[in-house]
Amino acid sequence: MSYDYLFKYIIIGDTGVGKSCLLLQFTDKRFQPVHDLTIGVEFGARMVTIEGRPIKLQIWDTAGQESFRSITRSYYRGAAGALLVYDITRRETFNHLASWLEDAKQHANPNMTIILVGNKSDLAQRRAVSKEEGEQFAKENGLLFLEASARTAQNVEEAFTNTATKILQKIQEGVFDVSNENLTYIRRDISVVFLDSSIAKLTKGYAFDKISVVGYQNWVRAHPRSNRWKRWSRSSTRRMLQLILDIIVIVDSTIVPL
Repeated sequence: MSYDYLFKYIIIGDTGVGKSCLLLQFTDKRFQPVHDLTIGVEFGARMVTIEGRPIKLQIWDTAGQESFRSITRSYYRGAAGALLVYDITRRETFNHLASWLEDAKQHANPNMTIILVGNKSDLAQRRAVSKEEGEQFAKENGLLFLEASARTAQNVEEAFTNTATKILQKIQEGVFDVSNENLTYIRRDISVVFLDSSIAKLTKGYAFDKISVVGYQNWVRAHPRSNRWKRWSRSSTRRMLQLILDIIVIVDSTIVPL
């Protein structure tokens, strides 16, 4: 299916706030109550229509653990939008927002659109952060804001489409210069990944795309019934993830006009 623009998103926030569940609900329309912690980065994509224009959203779901923070930072490059997520039932995830926002300011395009998402609104009886506090933080930092529930799908669609609407508005206003290749990385993205020797055990039921880079064999893995792509295998270690970062050059796409 053709599209007018490709917007790259990144989802950031503490571990356990529901980033992967939000992505799964948006791309696959389902909720997975038990979800393994993200190791490195996971990927999803979906078409949306904004103001009558077909737009493809390329979404990178990042690990929230501090040990993966350096890897997460590398994915800010080229992002047009970000979902900054906290858990309304866990006060500490709200308290850490300033740190995540500082990372975004340091490593992302200054014109990146950020929406603050208070996830798990279905657990209002366990609320530890008021909606007004979320609204105030967003207002003070120039962010979009809403509360959502990955479990019930409340406001999940809006979290992604409201961000896309704001990005498109910035394009129309000339804030994003889509003719500037240095700004927008106007080219098809190259996504590569290194998997360890357990690759043979993972092939059943999966589709693979093989790419050779720097003498290594690199693979992208996707389940045929899912829009979600695994960036690397769960059996890969932190050391291997850092090696990937060091040896592979990844060309990201922010906004790709067709």
